[in-house]
Amino acid sequence: MTIRTRFAPSPTGYLHIGGARTALFSWLYARKHGGSFVLRVEDTDRERSTRESVNAILEGMAWLGLDYDEGPFFQTERFPRYREVIQRLLDSGHAYHCYCTPEELESMREEQRARGEKPRYDGRCRHRAEPRPGVDPVVRFRNPLEGEVLVDDAVHGRTLFANRELDDLIIARSDGTPTYNLTVVVDDLDMGITHVVRGDDHLNNTPRQVNILRALGAEPPRYAHVPMILGPDGKRLSKRHGAVSVMQYREEGYLPEALLNYLVRLGWSHGDQEVFSLDEMTQLFDIDAVHKAASAFNPDKLVWLNHHWIMHSETAHVAKHLTHHLGERGIDPAATGPDLMAVVEAQRERCKSLVEMADKSAFFYREFDHYDEKAARKNLTGETRPALADLRERLAGLTPWEAEAIHGEILAVAEAHDLKLGKVAQPVRVAVSGGTVSPPIDATLELLGQDATLARLDRAIAHIDTANG
Repeated sequence: MTIRTRFAPSPTGYLHIGGARTALFSWLYARKHGGSFVLRVEDTDRERSTRESVNAILEGMAWLGLDYDEGPFFQTERFPRYREVIQRLLDSGHAYHCYCTPEELESMREEQRARGEKPRYDGRCRHRAEPRPGVDPVVRFRNPLEGEVLVDDAVHGRTLFANRELDDLIIARSDGTPTYNLTVVVDDLDMGITHVVRGDDHLNNTPRQVNILRALGAEPPRYAHVPMILGPDGKRLSKRHGAVSVMQYREEGYLPEALLNYLVRLGWSHGDQEVFSLDEMTQLFDIDAVHKAASAFNPDKLVWLNHHWIMHSETAHVAKHLTHHLGERGIDPAATGPDLMAVVEAQRERCKSLVEMADKSAFFYREFDHYDEKAARKNLTGETRPALADLRERLAGLTPWEAEAIHGEILAVAEAHDLKLGKVAQPVRVAVSGGTVSPPIDATLELLGQDATLARLDRAIAHIDTANG
């Protein structure tokens, strides 16, 4: 059997963390078994579905690197097929027209509640033979009244559902449009889906979908209902916990590898291992090893993983993603300043996000607006001016412009002025970067370049002179 999985988001918003994890689990299972991963867009909710949401989902998938083998397929383009299946179910007696009005249905539910019963459709139109004038009917699936549905779920195990507890669900609305439980069944059948990975909030839909599939003469796929993701407070993850679009994590400076690594550990583990490359995930992931219990989102662990991947990813890969954040700050690293990969190498150890790296590296590519006030007050003073001026003159004639030679000149200035090395290095750092944080000062000046270094030392000396009147 060729494994075929699918990811089927609704385009009513962005690709969120829960959806991204579902997509990842489905993608990993297909890739591990040499199967196919299908992307299907469930856009039948015409009022809420938008092209912008579709684009956001596709953009999020692309950024994460979750490529699909087929699709995207859109349900709104498959309405003729759904109508065909609905008619087939009607013709075979597995579905019927229901003419109950909303008022009648609500009255029925109120009576059931008054009797202490679970509100549900009671099948009153099951045997109705004649249309009801003036009422556009819905179509209901004629669910079996006896027996049980066994769902052998990869996560939750063997779960039995009694058919008598399942009412006759609507599979076509009064305007003829199909409902979710019908479209998902037809799509999974037509697309040959063998394994369905989705959130466990869909578990109660599964026996109904199994019954529809069997009414169509098909065997259901293997289901895996993964647990929900909780916030740090133990409640369902929501916007108040910072549950935002996958692309927001990009904007906050996360590498896709870090987010994927984090997501795969939300509900799945392999011993005590915490760090997984995509290749390792693909090799080791098993849907049957996903935990039943809900997982709590831990922002600190995500930050830790991001720093790990910034530290250990290929330099060119980090540089490619850093380019986006520099661009957000109006910087084109290809047009000016030092080699971006050299900047990544200098900064990666001290930066936990690409936003932090971009902010701390901007001074390499453009002049800063002002000095950090506290840093300037402490380091750009009349006492530090002689050393800064001396270093400026020494660096003006330095050849070649390399970190080792630069370090030698800074050391010589410190000795000449009877200062500790830091008492020279820190004022230089403030002079060239505007603040007190940068890579080692010799590496910083090498990256900045000779012309820019001399110009910024001149600016700092002028700042001291102005401040001192």
